[in-house]
Amino acid sequence: MKKILEVLQYGNGEIKFHTDIDINTNPDAIPQIASMGALSMATKLWGGNEASVLSVLRALTIADLSLCTHRKEMIKELEECARMLEKCMNECKREFEKTGGKILTFPPNEMPPKTFS
Repeated sequence: MKKILEVLQYGNGEIKFHTDIDINTNPDAIPQIASMGALSMATKLWGGNEASVLSVLRALTIADLSLCTHRKEMIKELEECARMLEKCMNECKREFEKTGGKILTFPPNEMPPKTFS
């Protein structure tokens, strides 16, 4: 098991970040994490705290962008990467459905029936 990202807030308000990922030795880690993250978000319920998790992820993204020297270029790159990943995810979904697979979508905070796997 690898720690993708751990964010801890200490009693004094200080926030510390930790990860086991070293992008210097594994530059493909980021696209892999993005793909696996999207797949997890699309296929699993996160324990009922989806809205909180997404809000925290967005807050960290806002913090990163607030420190970015070339914000417009970064937003453009993020948008393009997200668009390409969306295209890949949709294609995978279509292929899965072509082979007889069935995809059921549940809204946040709603658990599937116990008979579902």
